[in-house]
Amino acid sequence: MAAAAKDRFHKNVTDLNESTAPRNPLQLFKSWFAEARQHPEISLPEAMTLATADHDCRPSARMVLLKSYDKHGFVFYTNYNSRKARELESNPYAALVIYWAQLDYQIRVEGTVARVSNRESDAYFQTRPRDSQIGALASPQSDVVSSREELETRARELEAFHGNRRIKRPEHWGGYRLQPARVEFWKGRPSRLHDRILYERRDDGEWTIQRLAP
Repeated sequence: MAAAAKDRFHKNVTDLNESTAPRNPLQLFKSWFAEARQHPEISLPEAMTLATADHDCRPSARMVLLKSYDKHGFVFYTNYNSRKARELESNPYAALVIYWAQLDYQIRVEGTVARVSNRESDAYFQTRPRDSQIGALASPQSDVVSSREELETRARELEAFHGNRRIKRPEHWGGYRLQPARVEFWKGRPSRLHDRILYERRDDGEWTIQRLAP
């Protein structure tokens, strides 16, 4: 976004205010996510960075796609043998970052992660395009492979094997849900005096709201 366009944008936005923000971060997330999905320049609003750490606390991060969210948390899918999944199994704490530059919005989410139910993973797998289903079967995610041709050959073999039959979700593939303990909303503002509102979940399940310095 050009500087002049950003200036016009900042003049038109409503401040992110801790006194008027919704009591539950999910409400604010839903509003921001809907705005991002409607923005003509944001082609993949569900893209987010997932940060994990192994049992030695060494971090890693990668982009994943948010596939659903509700009061229980934020759901993404992966190969259960991948590096991210291995790290989550040994250290079930993670962080998400979603950034929409066109809106000057950033959302950070931190919490615990657990697998979704088999039923939920099965249902989502059947909504995937068929080539994506084949890809989930063909790719030993995060493992070393000899070449791209190896993957493409494996995909062709699986496609021929299944024919027109329904493809069942492989046991090594499914979803995770991050249940948030902290959610921070950041909105860009002039002079680097950005708005930052932090939600933290209390032991009783309710949320505290505080403003952070930019």
